[in-house]
Amino acid sequence: MSICRIMSFYTNIQDDKLGIAAIDDEGNFLTYKNLHTFSQMISNSILSRSLVFLLCENTIGCFAGFAAFLNNHVIPLLLDASIDREYIWNLIAIYRPDYLYLPDRFRGDFPEYLSGQHQFGYLLLKTNFADQPSVHNDLALLLSTSGSTGSPKQVRLSYNNLLSNGTAIVNYLGISSDDRPITTLPFQYSFGFSIINSHLLAGATVLLTTHSIVEKGFWEFFREERATSFGGVPYTFEMLKRLRFSRMALPSLKSITQAGGRLSLDLAREVAEYALSNGVRFFVMYGQTEAAPRMSYLPPEYALLKCGSIGIPIPGGEFFLQDENGIVINENEQEGELVYRGENVSMGYAQCREDLSKGDELDGVLYTGDIAKRDHDGFYYITGRKKRFIKLFGNRINLDEAEQMIKVLGVDCACCGVDDNMLIYLTQPDRESEVRQLMALKSGIHHSAFSVKVIAEIPKNESGKTHYFDLMGGVKR
Repeated sequence: MSICRIMSFYTNIQDDKLGIAAIDDEGNFLTYKNLHTFSQMISNSILSRSLVFLLCENTIGCFAGFAAFLNNHVIPLLLDASIDREYIWNLIAIYRPDYLYLPDRFRGDFPEYLSGQHQFGYLLLKTNFADQPSVHNDLALLLSTSGSTGSPKQVRLSYNNLLSNGTAIVNYLGISSDDRPITTLPFQYSFGFSIINSHLLAGATVLLTTHSIVEKGFWEFFREERATSFGGVPYTFEMLKRLRFSRMALPSLKSITQAGGRLSLDLAREVAEYALSNGVRFFVMYGQTEAAPRMSYLPPEYALLKCGSIGIPIPGGEFFLQDENGIVINENEQEGELVYRGENVSMGYAQCREDLSKGDELDGVLYTGDIAKRDHDGFYYITGRKKRFIKLFGNRINLDEAEQMIKVLGVDCACCGVDDNMLIYLTQPDRESEVRQLMALKSGIHHSAFSVKVIAEIPKNESGKTHYFDLMGGVKR
């Protein structure tokens, strides 16, 4: 979608009849009329089609800046505000942003840049890069797939990507202006961003908090502001179980969403049963940053019946399965690579400033890298990762399936390795023998093929996914 066809991305911002756009955990709030005024101020401070590094926190300042940038056709690259300064300087050298927008307490980290707009605890800084290359008219946003590591690789998302995916989410979740989602995920993480984007499109009120779910302040804010929904990754739900979430009195809660990886079947059932008994809708979802980010959802009425499924494609999207030779698999219950087609598929990747001039390189098709199957009712199930396979003495081993088998024993684990050398990491030293015997039994391979190591904790990234790169000592698999 060309920029000339988008007069204002968030049309709600121009409607002063709407109510409150955001409330933070310190009692500050921002109406949609305030957001419109701030957006106009930003338009007088930043040239359209500029690139701005937005250092993100779940605060009103970040929220206002993000919305204003998109509305004024300024391109934000979303980064964790706490990102290592060595990484951010590396990104600055590679992408040469026109501006930085950051919490004002970080002003001293960038003394050479000129101060500009300052409001809501955030400060706009003008950099000193000259003769910048042009930026593609469709480019709206840059998101990293690597969390807070500072990787230069960014996903290029268009206005149409954001609008089509946000609208689809609004439709299948039934989001309205009455909704009040509370933030549980980082703003710069694709799932966290999509919650903000979809609720802004619906004219809802976003509850912004820097508290984590394990803090008392989070739940006090939740109850005081009558939060209606929250989202989480698998790690979020593991923490909620430890907090005995099912015993909490949360009368305002209407919906729970889960993405960012597969929940264990036991935990998925537990959350689904809680939702059913409390009149709460539980949506399991699947996506990738490259899809802006949602690709499928499991309707709540199937949360128990189809437990373990990623559900069906979002409105306007399509799945198909492909074998190793690129042939479409039409039979049900047959595994193949999951491929997605939809308007929300990104334009491709960027690795430097010059790449921002590129057009759409994916043509609406995303090869997910996930292995999946489809049941007779058209519901999809992820069974593994295309690159998460090794061979043990000629036998093909799905590392994701191996992890799931071990976790059934109630053992936290991570499986990785290379051909003829499978590594199983555990956090419980008294379960080594049991795990080795289980793998030998299930695979038919002698137990000596499995190396078991005990570590203090399984390393995870900010979205709660296992960080196999760390376990392998920097060797990618």
